[in-house]
Amino acid sequence: MSNDKPSGAQAMFGDFAPKLVRLTDEVLFGEVWPDEGLSRRDRSLVTVAALVALYRGNELPFHLKTALDNGLSAEELKHAMTHLAFYAGWPNAMTAMTQLKKIVEEGS
Repeated sequence: MSNDKPSGAQAMFGDFAPKLVRLTDEVLFGEVWPDEGLSRRDRSLVTVAALVALYRGNELPFHLKTALDNGLSAEELKHAMTHLAFYAGWPNAMTAMTQLKKIVEEGS
C-alpha cells in the first residue's frame, strides 16, 4: 500500500504472514472491492450476508461499519438480518443484530 499507515492486515500480521497481507491488501481490497461490477454498497450487503450466514463474528464488526460507510443504513441492515434469520439461522442473525446494535449505539 502506498500510504505510511499500515493496513489492517499489516497491523494484525506484519511480517508473520506476508503473503496473506499482500493478498488481502493488493487483491481483495486492491482489486476485488474496487471492481465496478458491483457497487461498494452492494458488495457490503453481500459480504455482511455471507458473514452472518457463516457465523463469522470476528470479521462482522469491521464489515458492518464498512457497510454503513458504503451507504447502507442501519435500518436496511436490520431488515437484511431479519430476513437472514430464516435462511441462515436464528442464532446467526441474533448475534449479528447484537453487533449492529452495539455499533449503532457507539456511533450515537
